[in-house]
Amino acid sequence: MTAGARPARPAPWLDGPLDLTGVTSKETPVDDEAVRRRLDAAVDAVDAPDVVFALSRHGRRTVRTGGTAPPRPVPRERLRYEMGSASKTFTGLLLAHLTHTGLLSAGEPAAALLDPARRPDPARRPGEQPVTLAHLITHTSGLPALPADFFVRALPAWRTNPYARYPAERVVDAFLRHRQHRRPGTRWHYSNFGVAVLGHALAAATATPWDDLLTGQVLGPLGLSGAGLVPGGPASDATGHRRDGTTPVPPLAVGGFQAAGAVRATPQDLLTFLEAHLDPADRPLTGALRAVRRPVLRRGLGHRHVHTVAWFRHPTERGPMYFHGGATLGQQAFLGFRPDTGTALAAMCTRRFRVRDAFVPTAYALLAEM
Repeated sequence: MTAGARPARPAPWLDGPLDLTGVTSKETPVDDEAVRRRLDAAVDAVDAPDVVFALSRHGRRTVRTGGTAPPRPVPRERLRYEMGSASKTFTGLLLAHLTHTGLLSAGEPAAALLDPARRPDPARRPGEQPVTLAHLITHTSGLPALPADFFVRALPAWRTNPYARYPAERVVDAFLRHRQHRRPGTRWHYSNFGVAVLGHALAAATATPWDDLLTGQVLGPLGLSGAGLVPGGPASDATGHRRDGTTPVPPLAVGGFQAAGAVRATPQDLLTFLEAHLDPADRPLTGALRAVRRPVLRRGLGHRHVHTVAWFRHPTERGPMYFHGGATLGQQAFLGFRPDTGTALAAMCTRRFRVRDAFVPTAYALLAEM
């Protein structure tokens, strides 16, 4: 979606049949050795202390690891990795689930949930439209990437944990004080701020703390026993590194941005999460898993960039691929799946993103070719 374009309706993804036009489910023979070779080549292409590529093809899993760091007491494939912005796929699924079960509406104004005195908002200027939950998850709220005063507060901890200096109360207050410059739903602009606000709105709507809400409604039902929202220790969590690939960084502390980037998970749990998207039938959250595959807006040249409520979607020769990346101060993650080939990919590395970094292009190309 571009500026001036007709905005996508915010809630078609809530109901109706899933459009699987062009998607097939033909199973092709899986050459295990060929898969291992391709994953090993992908691992070798990434220069980082720890690298993990985990792939599922029609339910058959292969995990390959490597990296420049020496062997550790805990194998790489058993550690939890920071998802960064890939956490938004969990948040999008949660919103779809709460909507599908009728607990709330995606058209609900976020400010009314966070501040009941704003129902209706007496301070709203003529013609001003409320920011809804659907606007927040689809990055069409008109909010900036981060609050205006974020950088001033974060600067003293810029190399360690800048988000930790911006707590939940300040995220909510910044949103409630924000003045619109564009009508919600008219322009796409990626916003960690917006998804963070969404998390607080969902917590307020359900009267449930965010950690309990996501764990109880998504992580637990899907059986993601190794996933969590707070740092562990070296026995459970991978250690991130700066751009030099040698200097360790502390575990990510997200402050008030939990919904935008708090998830950390093992490769096996991530494959379980992605496999549920590949085959939603007869699973917990079936309706939501189907809903998050449905396109909600298109933007860019030729409308190539298609978005669902939780995923970026690009075309391939045989059908669409869904993906989302994430990066923290010391780690990177890539999640994706292809219903047409029954393939899911979770890739992680423990080195901060650099210009011309090979990690994301390698993971994207691998998924596109599988």
